[in-house]
Amino acid sequence: MQVLVRDNNVDQALRVLKKKMQREGIFREMKQRKAYEKPSVRKAREKAEAVRRARKQARKTAIREGLIAAPKPKPRVGAPRRPAPASAAPAAAPAANA
Repeated sequence: MQVLVRDNNVDQALRVLKKKMQREGIFREMKQRKAYEKPSVRKAREKAEAVRRARKQARKTAIREGLIAAPKPKPRVGAPRRPAPASAAPAAAPAANA
């Protein structure tokens, strides 16, 4: 794994490295290797992970095909709501004097 340091910005390079390691699953593997895991426990964990991945994939496919409704997006906590732009607001129709 390789990360380039630009303009002596080590902090940014570290962030990029951590993100790459997270994506590769290195942190998860290090945590699992801290202690011995019995083969029977390992098989059960791997099977549970496979089931979880399969369910997630099936759920995404069903949402894509329109078989089930997509979950509502969670409201962002702490983020201020932006007012709608003036062009998006419905314009009042002029009264017709006829």
